[in-house]
Amino acid sequence: MEPLTFDSNDVGLVEATVSRLYSRMRIGAVGARTRAQITRRVMAPEISFDDLDYSFDIGYSAEPQGLMIICDVVSNTIRREGEGGFEVFGPGDQFLISRPDLPYAGVAHATRLQFTLIDPALLTRVAATGKADEADPVRVLDHRPVSREAALQLRRSVAYVRDSVLDAPDAAQAPLVVSTASQYLAARVLQTFPTTAVSTPSTTDRHDASPSTVRRAVAFIDANPDLELTLTDIARAACVTPRGLQLAFRRHLDTTPMRYLRRVRLDHARDELCAATADDGRTVATVAARWGFTHSRFTQQYRTAYGELPSRTLREGMITTFRSSA
Repeated sequence: MEPLTFDSNDVGLVEATVSRLYSRMRIGAVGARTRAQITRRVMAPEISFDDLDYSFDIGYSAEPQGLMIICDVVSNTIRREGEGGFEVFGPGDQFLISRPDLPYAGVAHATRLQFTLIDPALLTRVAATGKADEADPVRVLDHRPVSREAALQLRRSVAYVRDSVLDAPDAAQAPLVVSTASQYLAARVLQTFPTTAVSTPSTTDRHDASPSTVRRAVAFIDANPDLELTLTDIARAACVTPRGLQLAFRRHLDTTPMRYLRRVRLDHARDELCAATADDGRTVATVAARWGFTHSRFTQQYRTAYGELPSRTLREGMITTFRSSA
Protein backbone atom coordinates (compact mmCIF):
# COMPACT_ATOMS: atom_id res chain seq x y z
CA MET A 1 0.00 0.00 0.00
CA GLU A 2 1.30 3.42 -1.03
CA PRO A 3 0.21 6.94 0.01
CA LEU A 4 -2.15 8.63 -2.44
CA THR A 5 -3.99 11.87 -3.12
CA PHE A 6 -6.64 11.50 -5.83
CA ASP A 7 -9.15 14.08 -7.14
CA SER A 8 -11.08 13.59 -10.38
CA ASN A 9 -14.40 14.17 -12.15
CA ASP A 10 -13.73 11.39 -14.68
CA VAL A 11 -15.88 8.37 -13.80
CA GLY A 12 -13.66 6.06 -15.85
CA LEU A 13 -10.58 7.23 -13.99
CA VAL A 14 -12.42 6.87 -10.67
CA GLU A 15 -13.30 3.28 -11.55
CA ALA A 16 -9.71 2.49 -12.55
CA THR A 17 -8.35 4.06 -9.36
CA VAL A 18 -10.68 2.33 -6.90
CA SER A 19 -10.05 -0.95 -8.74
CA ARG A 20 -6.33 -0.48 -8.20
CA LEU A 21 -6.70 0.56 -4.54
CA TYR A 22 -9.16 -2.13 -3.44
CA SER A 23 -10.18 -4.82 -5.95
CA ARG A 24 -11.50 -4.93 -9.48
CA MET A 25 -14.93 -3.34 -9.55
CA ARG A 26 -17.53 -1.79 -11.78
CA ILE A 27 -19.05 1.52 -10.74
CA GLY A 28 -21.97 3.57 -11.92
CA ALA A 29 -22.58 7.28 -11.36
CA VAL A 30 -25.83 9.16 -10.84
CA GLY A 31 -25.99 12.92 -11.39
CA ALA A 32 -24.02 15.52 -13.34
CA ARG A 33 -21.44 16.14 -10.62
CA THR A 34 -19.04 13.23 -10.50
CA ARG A 35 -16.17 14.41 -8.32
CA ALA A 36 -14.37 11.82 -6.21
CA GLN A 37 -11.57 12.58 -3.75
CA ILE A 38 -9.49 9.86 -2.09
CA THR A 39 -6.58 10.33 0.29
CA ARG A 40 -4.56 7.40 1.59
CA ARG A 41 -2.12 7.51 4.49
CA VAL A 42 0.00 4.46 5.18
CA MET A 43 1.21 3.61 8.67
CA ALA A 44 2.72 0.19 7.89
CA PRO A 45 2.67 -2.29 5.01
CA GLU A 46 -0.32 -3.97 6.69
CA ILE A 47 -2.34 -0.92 7.77
CA SER A 48 -3.49 2.20 5.95
CA PHE A 49 -6.21 4.83 6.32
CA ASP A 50 -8.32 6.21 3.47
CA ASP A 51 -10.58 9.26 3.38
CA LEU A 52 -13.17 9.14 0.58
CA ASP A 53 -15.49 11.96 -0.49
CA TYR A 54 -17.99 11.38 -3.30
CA SER A 55 -20.11 14.28 -4.63
CA PHE A 56 -22.41 11.85 -6.44
CA ASP A 57 -24.25 8.59 -5.87
CA ILE A 58 -21.88 5.78 -6.79
CA GLY A 59 -22.93 2.19 -7.24
CA TYR A 60 -20.23 -0.44 -7.02
CA SER A 61 -19.82 -4.18 -7.47
CA ALA A 62 -16.41 -5.57 -6.58
CA GLU A 63 -14.53 -8.81 -6.76
CA PRO A 64 -13.10 -10.39 -3.58
CA GLN A 65 -9.89 -8.96 -2.22
CA GLY A 66 -7.38 -9.95 0.42
CA LEU A 67 -7.84 -6.97 2.74
CA MET A 68 -10.26 -6.22 5.53
CA ILE A 69 -11.85 -2.78 5.07
CA ILE A 70 -13.49 -1.20 8.11
CA CYS A 71 -15.85 1.58 7.02
CA ASP A 72 -16.85 4.55 9.20
CA VAL A 73 -19.60 6.70 7.72
CA VAL A 74 -18.93 10.42 8.16
CA SER A 75 -21.89 11.90 6.24
CA ASN A 76 -24.95 10.76 4.28
CA THR A 77 -25.52 7.03 3.79
CA ILE A 78 -24.12 3.89 2.17
CA ARG A 79 -26.13 0.83 1.25
CA ARG A 80 -24.33 -2.48 1.69
CA GLU A 81 -25.59 -5.44 -0.34
CA GLY A 82 -24.77 -9.05 0.40
CA GLU A 83 -25.80 -12.26 2.18
CA GLY A 84 -29.13 -12.18 0.38
CA GLY A 85 -30.20 -8.70 1.52
CA PHE A 86 -29.08 -5.14 2.14
CA GLU A 87 -28.44 -2.72 5.00
CA VAL A 88 -28.18 1.06 5.09
CA PHE A 89 -25.54 2.72 7.28
CA GLY A 90 -25.41 6.39 8.24
CA PRO A 91 -23.18 8.83 10.17
CA GLY A 92 -21.60 7.17 13.20
CA ASP A 93 -22.10 3.65 11.90
CA GLN A 94 -19.20 1.27 11.49
CA PHE A 95 -19.09 -1.99 9.55
CA LEU A 96 -16.90 -4.12 7.30
CA ILE A 97 -17.50 -2.99 3.75
CA SER A 98 -15.20 -5.79 2.65
CA ARG A 99 -14.47 -9.13 4.26
CA PRO A 100 -11.41 -10.91 2.85
CA ASP A 101 -12.11 -13.25 -0.06
CA LEU A 102 -15.78 -12.25 -0.40
CA PRO A 103 -17.29 -10.04 -3.14
CA TYR A 104 -18.94 -6.82 -2.05
CA ALA A 105 -21.42 -4.37 -3.57
CA GLY A 106 -23.60 -1.41 -2.70
CA VAL A 107 -24.40 2.24 -3.29
CA ALA A 108 -22.69 5.22 -1.64
CA HIS A 109 -25.06 8.19 -1.61
CA ALA A 110 -22.83 11.25 -2.11
CA THR A 111 -21.11 10.26 1.07
CA ARG A 112 -17.93 10.83 3.00
CA LEU A 113 -16.27 7.71 4.36
CA GLN A 114 -13.22 6.74 6.36
CA PHE A 115 -11.62 3.38 5.65
CA THR A 116 -9.21 1.45 7.82
CA LEU A 117 -7.50 -1.24 5.72
CA ILE A 118 -5.86 -4.17 7.49
CA ASP A 119 -4.05 -7.20 6.14
CA PRO A 120 -5.63 -10.30 7.78
CA ALA A 121 -2.13 -11.74 8.24
CA LEU A 122 -1.61 -9.15 11.00
CA LEU A 123 -4.76 -10.34 12.77
CA THR A 124 -3.52 -13.93 12.61
CA ARG A 125 -0.20 -12.99 14.23
CA VAL A 126 -1.84 -10.93 16.96
CA ALA A 127 -4.62 -13.44 17.63
CA ALA A 128 -1.91 -16.05 18.25
CA THR A 129 -4.25 -19.01 18.56
CA GLY A 130 -1.39 -21.49 18.43
CA LYS A 131 2.27 -21.82 17.56
CA ALA A 132 3.27 -19.37 14.84
CA ASP A 133 4.04 -22.04 12.26
CA GLU A 134 0.79 -23.90 13.00
CA ALA A 135 -1.66 -21.00 13.33
CA ASP A 136 -4.70 -21.11 11.06
CA PRO A 137 -5.55 -17.81 9.35
CA VAL A 138 -8.10 -15.81 11.29
CA ARG A 139 -11.41 -15.51 9.44
CA VAL A 140 -13.99 -12.80 10.08
CA LEU A 141 -17.48 -14.24 10.56
CA ASP A 142 -19.69 -11.16 10.22
CA HIS A 143 -19.48 -7.59 8.91
CA ARG A 144 -21.12 -6.09 12.00
CA PRO A 145 -19.41 -5.34 15.34
CA VAL A 146 -20.29 -7.60 18.24
CA SER A 147 -21.73 -4.60 20.13
CA ARG A 148 -22.06 -0.82 19.94
CA GLU A 149 -19.61 -0.50 22.82
CA ALA A 150 -17.02 -2.56 20.95
CA ALA A 151 -17.53 -0.40 17.85
CA LEU A 152 -17.08 2.74 19.94
CA GLN A 153 -13.84 1.44 21.43
CA LEU A 154 -12.53 0.58 17.95
CA ARG A 155 -13.45 4.03 16.65
CA ARG A 156 -11.51 5.61 19.51
CA SER A 157 -8.53 3.35 18.82
CA VAL A 158 -8.53 4.21 15.12
CA ALA A 159 -8.73 7.92 15.95
CA TYR A 160 -5.82 7.59 18.37
CA VAL A 161 -3.62 5.87 15.79
CA ARG A 162 -4.57 8.30 13.01
CA ASP A 163 -4.19 11.42 15.14
CA SER A 164 -1.39 10.52 17.57
CA VAL A 165 0.79 8.17 15.56
CA LEU A 166 0.43 9.25 11.94
CA ASP A 167 0.43 12.96 12.76
CA ALA A 168 3.42 12.83 15.10
CA PRO A 169 6.49 14.03 13.16
CA ASP A 170 8.92 11.56 14.77
CA ALA A 171 6.71 8.73 15.99
CA ALA A 172 5.50 7.54 12.58
CA GLN A 173 9.11 6.92 11.52
CA ALA A 174 10.00 4.98 14.68
CA PRO A 175 9.77 1.20 14.06
CA LEU A 176 8.76 0.34 17.63
CA VAL A 177 5.98 2.95 17.61
CA VAL A 178 4.58 1.63 14.34
CA SER A 179 4.84 -1.99 15.49
CA THR A 180 3.15 -1.26 18.84
CA ALA A 181 0.36 0.78 17.24
CA SER A 182 -0.26 -1.90 14.60
CA GLN A 183 -0.60 -4.66 17.18
CA TYR A 184 -2.81 -2.46 19.36
CA LEU A 185 -5.18 -1.73 16.49
CA ALA A 186 -5.28 -5.35 15.33
CA ALA A 187 -6.11 -6.52 18.86
CA ARG A 188 -8.97 -4.02 19.02
CA VAL A 189 -10.33 -5.25 15.66
CA LEU A 190 -10.30 -8.81 16.98
CA GLN A 191 -12.34 -7.67 19.97
CA THR A 192 -14.81 -5.78 17.77
CA PHE A 193 -15.78 -8.28 15.08
CA PRO A 194 -16.65 -11.97 15.47
CA THR A 195 -13.78 -14.13 14.21
CA THR A 196 -12.48 -17.68 14.32
CA ALA A 197 -9.80 -16.68 16.85
CA VAL A 198 -9.95 -18.90 19.95
CA SER A 199 -9.17 -17.41 23.35
CA THR A 200 -9.82 -20.36 25.71
CA PRO A 201 -6.58 -22.01 26.93
CA SER A 202 -6.19 -25.71 26.22
CA THR A 203 -4.88 -28.41 28.56
CA THR A 204 -1.43 -27.98 26.96
CA ASP A 205 -1.57 -24.22 27.50
CA ARG A 206 -2.36 -24.69 31.18
CA HIS A 207 0.50 -27.18 31.54
CA ASP A 208 2.90 -24.72 29.88
CA ALA A 209 1.88 -21.89 32.22
CA SER A 210 4.79 -22.61 34.54
CA PRO A 211 7.46 -20.49 36.25
CA SER A 212 10.07 -21.82 33.81
CA THR A 213 8.01 -20.46 30.92
CA VAL A 214 7.98 -17.05 32.56
CA ARG A 215 11.75 -17.17 33.17
CA ARG A 216 12.49 -18.00 29.52
CA ALA A 217 10.14 -15.30 28.27
CA VAL A 218 11.42 -12.65 30.66
CA ALA A 219 15.04 -13.42 29.72
CA PHE A 220 14.17 -13.06 26.04
CA ILE A 221 12.31 -9.77 26.55
CA ASP A 222 15.02 -8.31 28.78
CA ALA A 223 17.65 -9.13 26.14
CA ASN A 224 15.68 -7.78 23.17
CA PRO A 225 13.48 -4.82 24.18
CA ASP A 226 14.63 -2.81 21.15
CA LEU A 227 13.26 -5.36 18.65
CA GLU A 228 9.79 -5.31 17.09
CA LEU A 229 8.40 -8.15 19.19
CA THR A 230 4.96 -9.70 18.95
CA LEU A 231 3.32 -12.06 21.40
CA THR A 232 4.06 -14.88 18.95
CA ASP A 233 7.77 -13.99 18.90
CA ILE A 234 7.99 -14.17 22.67
CA ALA A 235 6.04 -17.43 22.81
CA ARG A 236 8.33 -18.99 20.22
CA ALA A 237 11.38 -18.01 22.29
CA ALA A 238 9.77 -19.57 25.37
CA CYS A 239 8.86 -22.75 23.43
CA VAL A 240 5.14 -22.54 24.26
CA THR A 241 1.93 -21.42 22.61
CA PRO A 242 0.94 -17.74 22.87
CA ARG A 243 -2.07 -18.65 24.99
CA GLY A 244 0.13 -20.68 27.31
CA LEU A 245 2.49 -17.72 27.60
CA GLN A 246 -0.33 -15.33 28.43
CA LEU A 247 -1.68 -17.69 31.08
CA ALA A 248 1.80 -18.08 32.62
CA PHE A 249 2.26 -14.31 32.95
CA ARG A 250 -1.21 -13.89 34.42
CA ARG A 251 -0.67 -16.72 36.88
CA HIS A 252 2.83 -15.83 38.10
CA LEU A 253 3.32 -12.09 37.42
CA ASP A 254 -0.28 -10.83 37.34
CA THR A 255 0.36 -9.06 34.04
CA THR A 256 0.57 -9.83 30.32
CA PRO A 257 3.71 -10.41 28.23
CA MET A 258 3.12 -7.23 26.24
CA ARG A 259 2.58 -5.13 29.36
CA TYR A 260 5.80 -6.54 30.76
CA LEU A 261 7.56 -5.60 27.51
CA ARG A 262 6.17 -2.06 27.69
CA ARG A 263 7.45 -1.69 31.27
CA VAL A 264 10.93 -2.89 30.26
CA ARG A 265 10.96 -0.36 27.44
CA LEU A 266 9.74 2.33 29.83
CA ASP A 267 12.66 1.54 32.15
CA HIS A 268 15.12 1.84 29.26
CA ALA A 269 13.59 5.17 28.29
CA ARG A 270 14.03 6.40 31.86
CA ASP A 271 17.68 5.33 31.82
CA GLU A 272 18.20 7.36 28.62
CA LEU A 273 16.54 10.43 30.10
CA CYS A 274 18.68 10.18 33.24
CA ALA A 275 21.87 9.87 31.16
CA ALA A 276 21.10 12.77 28.81
CA THR A 277 23.50 15.67 28.37
CA ALA A 278 22.80 19.20 27.20
CA ASP A 279 24.51 18.65 23.85
CA ASP A 280 23.40 15.14 22.84
CA GLY A 281 20.11 16.30 21.30
CA ARG A 282 17.85 14.01 23.31
CA THR A 283 14.29 15.15 23.90
CA VAL A 284 11.37 13.47 25.61
CA ALA A 285 9.74 12.94 22.20
CA THR A 286 12.78 11.29 20.58
CA VAL A 287 13.41 9.01 23.56
CA ALA A 288 9.73 8.04 23.70
CA ALA A 289 9.63 7.23 19.98
CA ARG A 290 12.82 5.17 20.16
CA TRP A 291 11.20 2.92 22.76
CA GLY A 292 7.83 2.58 21.05
CA PHE A 293 5.71 5.32 22.65
CA THR A 294 3.92 8.33 21.25
CA HIS A 295 4.69 11.48 23.22
CA SER A 296 1.29 11.93 24.88
CA ARG A 297 0.92 8.29 25.92
CA PHE A 298 4.53 8.15 27.08
CA THR A 299 4.04 11.14 29.38
CA GLN A 300 0.94 9.59 30.94
CA GLN A 301 2.45 6.13 31.46
CA TYR A 302 5.77 7.55 32.67
CA ARG A 303 4.13 9.71 35.31
CA THR A 304 2.04 6.75 36.51
CA ALA A 305 5.13 4.53 36.76
CA TYR A 306 7.66 6.94 38.29
CA GLY A 307 5.61 9.71 39.89
CA GLU A 308 7.11 12.53 37.82
CA LEU A 309 7.01 13.93 34.31
CA PRO A 310 9.66 12.69 31.86
CA SER A 311 10.65 16.30 31.20
CA ARG A 312 11.66 16.64 34.84
CA THR A 313 13.74 13.44 34.67
CA LEU A 314 15.46 14.76 31.54
CA ARG A 315 16.16 18.13 33.10
CA GLU A 316 17.51 16.69 36.34
CA GLY A 317 19.54 14.13 34.40
CA MET A 318 21.25 16.90 32.46
CA ILE A 319 22.03 18.79 35.67
CA THR A 320 23.46 15.68 37.33
CA THR A 321 25.56 14.79 34.28
CA PHE A 322 26.89 18.36 34.05
CA ARG A 323 27.88 18.44 37.71
CA SER A 324 29.59 15.06 37.41
CA SER A 325 31.67 16.22 34.45
CA ALA A 326 32.54 19.63 35.94
